[in-house]
Amino acid sequence: MAYESLYLAYLIYFNRDRDYFECHEVLEELWLAQGRDPLYKALLQVAVGLYHFRNHNVRGGIILLNRAAAQLQDYPAVTLGINLDKLVKEVKNYALRLEHYKEHSFPYYDLTIDIVDSHLAEEVTAMADAIIPNNPQRRGPQRPASSHHK
Repeated sequence: MAYESLYLAYLIYFNRDRDYFECHEVLEELWLAQGRDPLYKALLQVAVGLYHFRNHNVRGGIILLNRAAAQLQDYPAVTLGINLDKLVKEVKNYALRLEHYKEHSFPYYDLTIDIVDSHLAEEVTAMADAIIPNNPQRRGPQRPASSHHK
């Protein structure tokens, strides 16, 4: 099975770069191209939930991670070549911990999406060299240079 290049980019940004803003950018494009498929939206929400918490927005992290888990739990354990069951469990746990963050704070940590389809793993590896990590990572939408006022 050949996977969408935007999905491959999402996995590279998620697992290798931990660049959740770029995850949002590429998966939103795929989500729109695929007729607003709820699976892609939920995967996008995982990245955005982590992005929010990493930027100290606990409430935003809770909301997005809970929405993602609620949607993703309805799909098979292995979906789109990834261990979705494991991801759902980790996302639910993360959201639960965030719900009690005021009483029991903890440092931000990343999640990893386990790739279980060997063909997907090969495609991700093959595409990874073509994606240069953003350093520094973008923290939000950026206007084109031509739109900046002097």
